[in-house]
Amino acid sequence: MPNSETSSNKLVALSNWLPISFLILSAIGFIDATYLTTQHFLGTPIACSILKGCEEVTTSRYSTIGPVPISLLGSLYYLTVLILGVIYLDTKKIKALNLLAKITPLGFLASAYLVYLQIFVIKAICLYCMGSAVTSTLLFVLSLIFWQKQKNSARNKQSSSL
Repeated sequence: MPNSETSSNKLVALSNWLPISFLILSAIGFIDATYLTTQHFLGTPIACSILKGCEEVTTSRYSTIGPVPISLLGSLYYLTVLILGVIYLDTKKIKALNLLAKITPLGFLASAYLVYLQIFVIKAICLYCMGSAVTSTLLFVLSLIFWQKQKNSARNKQSSSL
């Protein structure tokens, strides 16, 4: 009996841990992308203390789509993930987490492409851009964990109803 209680508590802990992790990471990503967006519109150089490629990357022709900075799209992406996480925590409606998990591959793929551009095309690395890439990758990994948890839950429900 204690073993079943322990495994049940682990499921509850994972359930609380997962949406909170989505919130924390999306808030970090939102702050990072919004900083870059603000600096773009203010025309202020990006302070890059460790790597020296921030300004080169953020002013390259790849940093905007028309007049819209890529970082603004990142801000909107992270804000969407953040709002969906808050909706889930407020309502406990799994649809919010399902939608959140479905959009994280877009952020991951966009980040992978932007990292490719930094390394192989621009040949400069932006610390803030790499931070965003790590954040979007971690959000995608959390989505994979969520999907696996959903799959296991469905499998457990199916086997218990037999």
